[in-house]
Amino acid sequence: MNVCLLNDSFPPVIDGVANVVKNYADIMTEKELAKVIVGTPRYHDGDYKHYPYPVIDYQSFKVKNMANGYRAGNPFCLSKISKFTEFEPDIIHSHCPFASTVLARLVRESTNAPIVFTYHTKFDVDIANTIKSELIKKETIHAIVRNISACDEVWAVSKGAGENLKSLGYEGEYRVVSNGVDFEKGRIGENTVAGITKGFDLPEGIPVFLFVGRLHNYKGLPMIADAMIKLSDAGVDYRMIFIGQGPDAAGIQEKIKQAGITLDIPEDGSDETARTYKTVEGRADRKGRVLFIGPIHDRDVLKAWNTRADLFLFPSTYDTNGLVVREAAACGLASVLVKDSCAAEGITDGRNGYLIEENAESMAALLGRLAGDLAAVHDAGQHAMDEIYISWESAVRDAHARYEEIIDMKYEKDLDKFMEHRRKPKHLSDNFFELADDFIENTNQFFDRRKEFYEGMEENFYEAFHDIGKAGRAVADGVKKIGEQAKGNIESAGEKAASDWKETKEKIREALKDNKG
Repeated sequence: MNVCLLNDSFPPVIDGVANVVKNYADIMTEKELAKVIVGTPRYHDGDYKHYPYPVIDYQSFKVKNMANGYRAGNPFCLSKISKFTEFEPDIIHSHCPFASTVLARLVRESTNAPIVFTYHTKFDVDIANTIKSELIKKETIHAIVRNISACDEVWAVSKGAGENLKSLGYEGEYRVVSNGVDFEKGRIGENTVAGITKGFDLPEGIPVFLFVGRLHNYKGLPMIADAMIKLSDAGVDYRMIFIGQGPDAAGIQEKIKQAGITLDIPEDGSDETARTYKTVEGRADRKGRVLFIGPIHDRDVLKAWNTRADLFLFPSTYDTNGLVVREAAACGLASVLVKDSCAAEGITDGRNGYLIEENAESMAALLGRLAGDLAAVHDAGQHAMDEIYISWESAVRDAHARYEEIIDMKYEKDLDKFMEHRRKPKHLSDNFFELADDFIENTNQFFDRRKEFYEGMEENFYEAFHDIGKAGRAVADGVKKIGEQAKGNIESAGEKAASDWKETKEKIREALKDNKG
């Protein structure tokens, strides 16, 4: 089986979905389940030569306000598309609804391979945080849903994720396919844990609470901070550990400081093995201590912290799967989660985890009660290890089995059930024209709102069409001309774009015919 994996990020970019794609590729290759090719937008510090499978990085460009250094990919580069079509995939699996799924649709047109799409992230939240215009938000979400709907099968990492996708306007079916974790099941030895956590004030018998992840408020950080303040108010001693970094760390630290609770924070951004910390002393009458450890990339060190903690706190209603919850479970660590959140799926309250209402009062009341019964907490952690842990190998083997079923459905030609998106194979240039038409039609709606979008589009299309040769340069000139006119005359830009595109498209077709001749 040949499997094409596509995502808008891949190492050196570090995020949850990039980690998913890497695990799929690594395990299918290592276990000889399939031959794999990976596609990702180009990142300038990316070095893909050491992977045991081909990683095709295609042209990308910066987009203003795109967070965390991500780049927008250009899926219309024919020289890169040909590398995927020559691979002759049996399955195309896209993990992002933007450039990756556009590229997947182009490759499908030439290979007739089915597309699987996995919905990992609540994109409406990211869009709301990035785009201010309500009209642009609506149109962007509509474009995403339409792209997802064009795939042959849609997976969601949890039922909550699937229902979120439905709430955005997706009308098709979806299948829940869980991700795994790369921690092996089992706690790290006490001596190793002691060596890694030495130097931190972690007295025996005092409950240790842990959060791991990006330090964003939408992950429930203010709730955790408020709950810690309430515990201190009630005279409960504890240690709260935050591992990670993010834009909202300083605000949470200031809240803890103002509450008079002792606080430990990194002195600089040095390597985690040499990081030093400074202590901001709290009031003498205030129990409890909050420690910000900073980011940890060493998986063994992270596993040691999961082993040392008594409870994992993850009150996020944003996350669709909560892999960190299952990483904690691998170490026998139970989690505190918001009732009915995606991360709480599979949790039985009081048995393999704990469920709270989405407020600090509910969290503080639970933690205050459990602080006096750590034996019960550790018992719940053992149940979490036994009941909700899933390894990456198991997850990938399950996905591979479904790939085989999808391929069988294709060859059985069950058109009514599965093949509704199939079209007669066309010449690659025809596919390019149709998708480019659709792309430009949508982007024309933005002409009177985002000048920088045009500048990015101009650069993007100019470089993309350069690969087509002389005919492509003619199209690039046309698109560049459209962009220049749009800047100067907003009202007429859309009509002019459609007119110019129609003319240049005819020129391209004629040029291609001449080239064939």
